[in-house]
Amino acid sequence: MRNGVQRIRDYFIFFLLYSITGWCYEVFLEVVVYHWGFSDCGVLMGPYCIIYGFGALVFLFFFRNMIHKRDGILPAWLKPLIIGVGCMLIATVIELAASYIMEIAVGSWPWQTYVQYRYNFQGRIALSTSLRFGLGGLVYLYLLQPLFEKLIRRWEGKRFNFGAGLLATVFGCDVLLTLGQWLF
Repeated sequence: MRNGVQRIRDYFIFFLLYSITGWCYEVFLEVVVYHWGFSDCGVLMGPYCIIYGFGALVFLFFFRNMIHKRDGILPAWLKPLIIGVGCMLIATVIELAASYIMEIAVGSWPWQTYVQYRYNFQGRIALSTSLRFGLGGLVYLYLLQPLFEKLIRRWEGKRFNFGAGLLATVFGCDVLLTLGQWLF
């Protein structure tokens, strides 16, 4: 059983891994799929979209037990459907809340407006992106999370603790520098 400090460290590493994965996904969409060219889609200086990291952690907290629970109540196909819809709803609420928070903090939100999408709300959220977030949540929870957990177990030890501390320091400096730019 992992102690509290190990769990916090692990969740921080998951947060960074998902934030970086989200950044890569957004860059891939902009450069390869939509051919818009590269733009830094994160609000911080480093290559991460923290909204993806935050969303993935919320998915973990909400659905980890449901994924691992082996009960005969739900048919096998229904559990991923429920989790996918749950991820879709959670991610949509997070994206909507983040758009308001960012607009208050810096005057706009850092992702494109969704006004050109058929079903959107104030250009802040859209049905098609919400559906992708639901599918992405399933990929996170069923494919990436088991991989990330194996990696963390393999790296366990003093070097991993040092590396996690170093990453936390770099990330903390990035947050402070970005806040400094916003405030001054």
